[in-house]
Amino acid sequence: MCLPEFKYHPNAYKINIFTPEQGICSVCNKLRELKYDCSFYSIEKPDYICPWCIADGSAAQKYNGQFNDYLGIQDLPDDKLEEILLRTPGYVGWQQEVWLAHCNEPCAFIDYVGSEEIEPYFDEIKDDIECYPEDLIKSSLSKNGSLVGYLFECVKCGKKRLHIDSD
Repeated sequence: MCLPEFKYHPNAYKINIFTPEQGICSVCNKLRELKYDCSFYSIEKPDYICPWCIADGSAAQKYNGQFNDYLGIQDLPDDKLEEILLRTPGYVGWQQEVWLAHCNEPCAFIDYVGSEEIEPYFDEIKDDIECYPEDLIKSSLSKNGSLVGYLFECVKCGKKRLHIDSD
């Protein structure tokens, strides 16, 4: 069976937010092989959510929950906001995850990045990191350290965007 795709999270299966674990999905009650192991904001916590129930919105509906926090999403039209909140898996961040936008649309989350990975896009992402000293970014930004970069890409024009978070 083909895994569902996420327009705004094209690498969701590559960044360890899904664990290969056999179990019964708390939403669809089907035996599945891939369990979601990232943020889900709801009062009741399901034991197991499969990617199909994220993609079709049934997990968010059944548990009246969200996969991404409303306060961390940049201004978007309601239909795009709902896609990120209710049908797009989150990512792991140090503090509160942020979902960037561009061209009046959510950007796609690409990967966790460090200074080496952002070097080709440095001029493109300068506006996103202007409040950080450039030498700090170049010396301390890493994929899994105390200062982590979260790379996004506009789905319309391809512009790269960067969010930075620290422990």
